[in-house]
Amino acid sequence: MKLRDLLSGVEIGQASGPMEVEIRSVVYDSRLANAGSLFFALHGAKLDATKFVEDAVRRGAIAIASATARPDALPKDVAWIELLPASERRGLARVGAKWYGHPAESLKLIGVTGTNGKTTTTFLVDSILRAAGHTTGLIGTTGYRTPQGSRVAGNTTPESLDLQQMFAEVREAGGTHVVLEASSHALAMERLWGCQFAVAIFTNLTRDHLDYHRTFEEYFAAKKLLFTGTGAAAPDVAVINADDPYSAQLGGLGRRTFTYGLSGSPDLTARDLALRFQGLEFTAETPAGSVEVRSRLVGRINVYNILAAIGAGIGLNIPAAKITQGITNLDLVPGRFQSIDEGQPFLVVVDYAHTDDALRNLIATARELAPNSRIITVFGAGGERDRTKRPLMGEAAGSLSDVVVLTSDNPRSEDPLRINNDVVVGLQRVNAKYRIEADREQALTVAIGEAHPGDIVLLAGKGHETYQVLSTGTIEFDDREKAREILRRKGYSRVAAR
Repeated sequence: MKLRDLLSGVEIGQASGPMEVEIRSVVYDSRLANAGSLFFALHGAKLDATKFVEDAVRRGAIAIASATARPDALPKDVAWIELLPASERRGLARVGAKWYGHPAESLKLIGVTGTNGKTTTTFLVDSILRAAGHTTGLIGTTGYRTPQGSRVAGNTTPESLDLQQMFAEVREAGGTHVVLEASSHALAMERLWGCQFAVAIFTNLTRDHLDYHRTFEEYFAAKKLLFTGTGAAAPDVAVINADDPYSAQLGGLGRRTFTYGLSGSPDLTARDLALRFQGLEFTAETPAGSVEVRSRLVGRINVYNILAAIGAGIGLNIPAAKITQGITNLDLVPGRFQSIDEGQPFLVVVDYAHTDDALRNLIATARELAPNSRIITVFGAGGERDRTKRPLMGEAAGSLSDVVVLTSDNPRSEDPLRINNDVVVGLQRVNAKYRIEADREQALTVAIGEAHPGDIVLLAGKGHETYQVLSTGTIEFDDREKAREILRRKGYSRVAAR
């Protein structure tokens, strides 16, 4: 495609150099540039890609798009497109959509935003769609899946160019729907610019990511962009958690709105609720009639996620029987209240909870299901992230658990001791019984060794992750596999238990 044609509709300050050149690839990573590339040198939160223009040109890039002026040293036969600073990421989104032939126009997009519950809700909606016979794509924290295969997730929501590529993969396979997690970072950085959503879901809003968004109101404003700020028309259907205080600010932002919750008079609610460790059952009362729910997912928090998914299903005109089937078909969501069973006489659960609210929900779920059980919680706080949530996490875990083992999560370049000191402030505030073990594998060993028959051991924070990010680099580490190894070393095994 000619450069000039590819840039049609993009907000440009100035352009210089050959504009009629044939573009053979579009990239935003200089290492992927080759002969005929258009390289987007974007400004990120931590990295300015204009530093890599020379590298991109050396690799064969013939056009550069950036929100900075043309460098004097740039060869004259390389085109320079100066983007308006306020819309440089929109430029990549627009070019990406055009490069892949506007694939989203052939698909129904379902976006889920909120602090907690995004991953589980997307898995549920995807399962409902597949039960109804649709070919889908699923994009989120645990990975990206299209009909062409699965790949590891670099971000909860990928960069706009990658997103358009995945949309194209779904379209080319005859797919009809893509379900995706819309993170606050992605919305603020306009990775979803130009995307028209058939359904937009809001799960909840609690404290997180204030290292990036600075204030809670800025954080909510980023979430709200799914309903108001993707440069497209309002979502066809908005599905909103009416039990969350911020839901009132999202009313009327979809062409149709369904509210859900367990209090008041929402459009979707649950009755005859039965919660067990084996799963949950209830009848969902909805604008389309009753929907019978039987799910292997666990806990009251998943009642909310299921109601949100039902709302999406109704908005997409999925028959009630297929909604029920899709919910039943979903065995588990990786790293979300995932039980590790090696025949031990106590429960071990791995969960992604990494905020104070998520920890509170996780422990409350365990308490509600087994009120007489002793709860041992292992968790840590991430490095290079919002420090202010660390004592709050300590308070949440310490006030609700019988024993806490404080450890490392992903410390990154921060000193784990400093991170844990921040958390200890909250633990001490509630007079928690706790132990510090910075080595995560040793912490898991301590917690499992502490467990008596009937206890519940909660391994929180990493969930589906298969790595740990340390100051010395990234190592392989999966709480689920480590827990199995520790249990087997202690003599437990599923085979022996049978």
